[in-house]
Amino acid sequence: MTRTHTLGFPRIGAHRELKFALEKHWRGEIDAASLEAVGADLRARHWQAQRDAGLDFVTVGDFAFYDHVANHIQLLGCEPARFDFAAEPELARYFTMARGVADEAGQEGCAHGDHGHSHGTYALEMTKWFDTNYHYLVPEFTASTRFGLNSVRLFNEVAQAQKLGHKVKAVLLGPLSFLWLGKEKQAGFDRFSLLDALLPVYEQVLARLKALGVEWVQVDEPILGLDLPDAWRNAFERSYWQLARSAPKLLLATYFSPLADNLRLACQLPVAGLHVDAVRAPDELTGVADWLPAHKVLSVGIVDGRNIWRADPDAALQRLQPVADKHKGELWIAPSCSLLHVPFSLGAETKLDTEIKSWLAFAVEKLDELRVLRAALDGDGASVETELAAARKAAAARRGSPRVHRADVALRLARTLASDDRRVSGFAQRQVEQRARFALPPLPTTTIGSFPQTAAIRAARAAFRRGELDAGGYREKMQAEIALAVRKQEELGIDVLVHGEAERNDMVEYFGEQLDGFVFTANGWVQSYGSRCVKPPVIFGDVARPKPMTVEWTAYAQSLTRLPMKGMLTGPITILQWSFVRDDQPRSVTTEQIAWAIRDEVVDLEKAGIGIIQIDEPAIREGLPLRRAGWKNYLEGATRSFRISASGVADRTQIHTHMCYSEFNDILPEIAAMDADVITIETSRSDMELLRGFGDFKYPNEIGPGVYDIHSPRVPTTEEMVRLMRKAAAVVPPVNLWVNPDCGLKTRGWPETEAALANMVEAARVLRGELARVAAP
Repeated sequence: MTRTHTLGFPRIGAHRELKFALEKHWRGEIDAASLEAVGADLRARHWQAQRDAGLDFVTVGDFAFYDHVANHIQLLGCEPARFDFAAEPELARYFTMARGVADEAGQEGCAHGDHGHSHGTYALEMTKWFDTNYHYLVPEFTASTRFGLNSVRLFNEVAQAQKLGHKVKAVLLGPLSFLWLGKEKQAGFDRFSLLDALLPVYEQVLARLKALGVEWVQVDEPILGLDLPDAWRNAFERSYWQLARSAPKLLLATYFSPLADNLRLACQLPVAGLHVDAVRAPDELTGVADWLPAHKVLSVGIVDGRNIWRADPDAALQRLQPVADKHKGELWIAPSCSLLHVPFSLGAETKLDTEIKSWLAFAVEKLDELRVLRAALDGDGASVETELAAARKAAAARRGSPRVHRADVALRLARTLASDDRRVSGFAQRQVEQRARFALPPLPTTTIGSFPQTAAIRAARAAFRRGELDAGGYREKMQAEIALAVRKQEELGIDVLVHGEAERNDMVEYFGEQLDGFVFTANGWVQSYGSRCVKPPVIFGDVARPKPMTVEWTAYAQSLTRLPMKGMLTGPITILQWSFVRDDQPRSVTTEQIAWAIRDEVVDLEKAGIGIIQIDEPAIREGLPLRRAGWKNYLEGATRSFRISASGVADRTQIHTHMCYSEFNDILPEIAAMDADVITIETSRSDMELLRGFGDFKYPNEIGPGVYDIHSPRVPTTEEMVRLMRKAAAVVPPVNLWVNPDCGLKTRGWPETEAALANMVEAARVLRGELARVAAP
């Protein structure tokens, strides 16, 4: 008989209960005990949902108040020494690592200064969990890092589940993946050298779980889907021989990427079972079934754990049946990965389009899909015939829906010419024409696009959505906010203005709401990190732009000033990456559809007299395949899509793009291939070190390295920004430099925004004076 299980479940609750409890705790409105009670209640409800769906185990250890990797930092006793923890309670230490410690002025500690508590302590770095939109807290390692079993939270959660009568499968992040996902904080140190000290602590954890009566432990090693150095690959076998000595049965779990050259290794490790991602790597199932010994459990991730589309049962069974026939050992089925990456349940979607809703499955529904697939696979399809019929009907309706497939969109892509992704002239010629048109000073100043979203702006938007404010009244309020932003920028002396984006809720949602092929949920929230939740748009069909989206607002802003006004758009890759994307055609096709829609907007902005247009692509690196073998195809398509969106304008129109918080050095040729006239990037947190690669590469176009971090309330001094700009001018020719913040200012307040921008404008004046003196005979 086939077994069912899940690798993990959403933590935030059906109604984002965890988010609201966390924020109350951080505001001091509830104590730690009350927060723990919320966590216990959520776990109990989530385990019951798994049991109600007929799963053979409930998964314990996937819950976290902020992040599961941070949980492991405490479990394994490797909290960084720089936090100088003494007798603080475990939960307080946990949130200190996640959120930092404010200094006496209320500002988080600086990453480049004194890290003592009296001056504030900066939080652990956050970065993307593989190629998902979830962020994890990055462990920090030095030669003095020590490990030790230092938290009983996991064991208490196991006891809670057992007391409720559940059969438990515990889950751990594997030791090699835990080390891989961390960072060295000491020059010349290799975190891999810590493995031998880490493994005995994992042995202790596993032995204690065994003593608690846990039969199975899922050990996640997603790095087996990466291109690993030989030392890391070779360490798997000896590590798992060591762990197996005192462990319950181990289910090694991989996901997000094909195993490729690690397939035989994964199959032959001394563990009791192997989970593979049959959504991301369907072609490997046969090889896994061939190589995995018959005495081991094969767990197949057959339901997509990262997207919200209902499974086609016939396609899933067609993939599963040959494996069931070939593998003589026990077969389990599961989602491809943790359901952390999908919303909780469709039950809360009372207003969603009925037809499209029938095509979707959130976490709760995906558990039920496993129940149906198991029955069908085990020859008991009659017991689930109603569910199978409904799923087949939905799959057929989606495949044939005229709402999904549009002949006009397909025809437009078919008629694309090779020259459609090229500007009329090369950058050198464009630069001459643009400088003549705009006559900007050296080191021109600008911002990235958004200005503070005040309570008044949010209230007006909410009233408009509720129907309490009509379209005319809403337009008047937004125009007043735009006029305020324009006036403040003029008073500050900024050279290239933005309209401030008062009318926009989110940089992707705003455009998705105006494009055909998108639909939005009311409660489709997923956790990004901590209490931060996002509600991604759903791309269900061919994408087209029925009418202009930003022209009216941008043209109004331009009418208020003689200075250049930037049009602000979100690029095709970012819209794709931050959405739930249709899975019935290649992502590259959907990206190109979005690119043509954005191109239409760019052309209309140019016709309206807007001479500078910014197409933001902060997510371009996020789309990189986890295996380098796939990088070339992805980057060629991604850069082509950007160029399609940007290339419908004349040479005298200046195209900007913005990218934030990414490592660029290994994709600089592709960034240059985007051929934006100006790129703005985040560099202040790295103290301009990220810019060095652009200098070494001799990046040919203009560039605006961010001179202050907008994610901190701290107002940097003019002197600090002058220092950063001098470092930038030593790397990039000053004639090609712009001056701007790291990112948009949506989350900041007006007083700190005005103070920081005033210092930025003054810093540019200082540098212009220095350049003039150097140039003088």
